[in-house]
Amino acid sequence: MAENKGKGKIVIISGFSGVGKGTVVEKLTDAYHYELSVSWTTRKPRNHEKHGVNYYFVTKEAFEKALEEDGFLEYANYNGKYYGTPRPFVENNLSLGNNVILEIEVQGAEQIMRMFPDTVSVFLVPPSAEELLHRLNKRGSENKEEIRSRLKLALGECEKMQHYDYIVVNDDLDACVRDLNRIVTEGADGFRYDPAYKERISAELQALLEKIDNSEES
Repeated sequence: MAENKGKGKIVIISGFSGVGKGTVVEKLTDAYHYELSVSWTTRKPRNHEKHGVNYYFVTKEAFEKALEEDGFLEYANYNGKYYGTPRPFVENNLSLGNNVILEIEVQGAEQIMRMFPDTVSVFLVPPSAEELLHRLNKRGSENKEEIRSRLKLALGECEKMQHYDYIVVNDDLDACVRDLNRIVTEGADGFRYDPAYKERISAELQALLEKIDNSEES
């Protein structure tokens, strides 16, 4: 990536739980040398996750203390757990002209977009609802009820897609990473929000949730 001049930009990457945000962001930062802001969270780490690399895993008390001290640029409560973006890292890198990746949830993204109007915001989506369910099952970190809860959250997040600059389907990992870098460096109108996709994935998620509910009742 070409060297930045002037102040850096914030690049938000959000998406449904299970869509593969972490894998995409890891490959994006390795390939193109973006600065990644590591968020704090009060949830427990998954098997492959490392403290200080994927997240800073902290107690609720530690998170709330940092919150009182204005230590976060944004924070959100997602599925009963806190997530927050540490303020000093982001502000320091922006002042140095570095582009900073924020892998954050919808609530936090909305806060950042209001604070930094020139933010580049991307929402990652799966090729289908069935593929999203497959990925959630494959990672093996949630039980059936938790997976259902995440699918229900995804259905609600469909209504928030329209607030993002770009929608990118994470089907092929390498292609997804290349597309993201092109969006940040050049812009790419072909990835602008598409209401037709939102309607399709919403209908698929609704049908999938009904299928799960019916199977549990039978």
